[in-house]
Amino acid sequence: MMYFDIKEIATATMVLFAVIDIIGSIPIILDLKQKIGHIQSGKASLVALVIMIVFLFVGESILGLIGIDVSSFAIAGAFILFFLALEMILGIRLYKDDAPETASIVPIAFPLIAGAGTMTALLSLRAEFAVQNIIVAIIVNILLVYGVLKLSAKIEKLLGKGGIAVLRKVFGVILLAIAVKLFRTNIGL
Repeated sequence: MMYFDIKEIATATMVLFAVIDIIGSIPIILDLKQKIGHIQSGKASLVALVIMIVFLFVGESILGLIGIDVSSFAIAGAFILFFLALEMILGIRLYKDDAPETASIVPIAFPLIAGAGTMTALLSLRAEFAVQNIIVAIIVNILLVYGVLKLSAKIEKLLGKGGIAVLRKVFGVILLAIAVKLFRTNIGL
């Protein structure tokens, strides 16, 4: 029977919000807008939504094909979330990615919104939460992403660079705690 758990939805929403880090991506979004011009917020958000939901359902099957169980993937995901959290808290970059050259679906929807960290988080969450609660969390995050894409210049002016830095650190600590919990849950402690 399908049920919706507010606690699971809230936790999954916070994990995805921290991993996607759309607020922290505002400088990248503004830079893309300046270089390219208009960003199609609706199209980018919709494509990211489809990518995330499809991966939520077929990601486990793909793992099964290569012989990896969801708990093992969740533990690996906990490590990735741990390092993402360290990046956010310490203000360092452990993973360096090429800067996108065009503002289209590719750099915005993938990998900025639905990147490797998001995919890992989705399968890690799937090991612990009900699928319908994760889908609600995905939809909530996509709505937030759409809003931030539409209002990125206003949000940056409102929060300032200091406000964005504080938000990143707060969500970094939350993500760190969630990574530790995912690790403990999936190793059976």
